[in-house]
Amino acid sequence: MTANTAGTELLVELTTTVNGEEVTATVPPRLHAADFLRSRLGLTGTHIGCEQGSCGMCTVVVDGEAVKSCLMLACQLDGRTVQTVESLATDDRLDPLQQAFKDAHALQCGFCTPGFLMTATALGYQGSCPSRAEIREEIAGVLCRCTGYENIVSAIENWFAGVPQPGSGDETGSGGRAGGPR
Repeated sequence: MTANTAGTELLVELTTTVNGEEVTATVPPRLHAADFLRSRLGLTGTHIGCEQGSCGMCTVVVDGEAVKSCLMLACQLDGRTVQTVESLATDDRLDPLQQAFKDAHALQCGFCTPGFLMTATALGYQGSCPSRAEIREEIAGVLCRCTGYENIVSAIENWFAGVPQPGSGDETGSGGRAGGPR
């Protein structure tokens, strides 16, 4: 990270890896990571709700940990690896976690969904299969206004177990987190 001035405003150069691509940018030191991801990189799946870290809508994965990007400065991403919800789906196919949410009817209005998906992704990096109580505890930092918590917990539990849901088109058991999270 290097600092330089442009006029009277101090700017900070950062290099980070976002969704597998290296990004170099010059940003104001007080720019929030959520604003950087949305405004500078166009990754609008990172939602902004409360801007106080209370709702969890802006959750992304930084170096394998769930982070509320409204509480982090963009310059703190320097040298780190960031994953947003856009990293999940590939080749016009839903990621197994996204499919588990769809199959378990864990989607309501969708505003909280990226926060839940990224929180679950970070939980997947811990390696072990959590209990329903542990899943509830992990997702407690993301608020759903439409009340879908039981279905969200079931979706995450099914993803960890690799359980295909009826009608998912994957009755072979290869749904779930085959190969683990990215």
